[in-house]
Amino acid sequence: MTTASGAGQGSERRGLLVPSIMAVAGLAILIGLGLWQLERKTWKEGLIATVTERAATVPTELPPQASWNALDPAGSEFRRVRMRVDFPRDARPAWLYVSGSALRDDIKSPGYFVFSPARLPDGRIVAVNRGYVRDRDVAPVSGPGEIVGYLRWPEKPSWFVSAHDSTGDVWFVRDPALMAKVLGWGEVAPFYIDQEGPLPAAGQPRPGPLKVGLRNDHLNYALTWFSLAAALLGVFSLWLWKRARTRPTGSSL
Repeated sequence: MTTASGAGQGSERRGLLVPSIMAVAGLAILIGLGLWQLERKTWKEGLIATVTERAATVPTELPPQASWNALDPAGSEFRRVRMRVDFPRDARPAWLYVSGSALRDDIKSPGYFVFSPARLPDGRIVAVNRGYVRDRDVAPVSGPGEIVGYLRWPEKPSWFVSAHDSTGDVWFVRDPALMAKVLGWGEVAPFYIDQEGPLPAAGQPRPGPLKVGLRNDHLNYALTWFSLAAALLGVFSLWLWKRARTRPTGSSL
């Protein structure tokens, strides 16, 4: 036969189960977000240091094709290179929409980066971000010339953002291989070049040097998440304390 005291204890335990599960789940999420922000902080500091160091180096010749597959972002991204290229006259450019740039402090308003295929003297093709324009009525100059720029690697496509519009002209992801496939450029290098110079005679598209302008607020974000976790723990502990104080004394029959 179940006593009133036993039934009351069972009801009390059930009354604690759901709030406890929710509190533990909330703490896990908040602490996880805080730790993720600390990881982002470390990554951002490394990126800032890498860009600052490599952007200050003297440009070297573009690595030979035999070494392209051995290059990777960790060891080569943002290194300055120089090369002689020929921009084909009949190649369709890719207009990459941007609302600003964390690495170009001269870009303050929405516009486009103009990506074009560039043929090297040995016939290889490299995609080049030739610079920024406000409107798409600018025709990139074709023909041979020497450029200086930075080695960059493609962005990973997103499940939530289309890579380009229905015509393939306006792009939202830096993906030179896909640009080449859609626009008929032919096979391109696994990286692309952010052109630093020279400035074309017409002044557009406008290339430029990369500068570190990346915000690093991840420590503040981490502290915010940890503070919320501490607040949740405090509120739950206070609730348990008040519940224990107001719990009626059970009686046995």
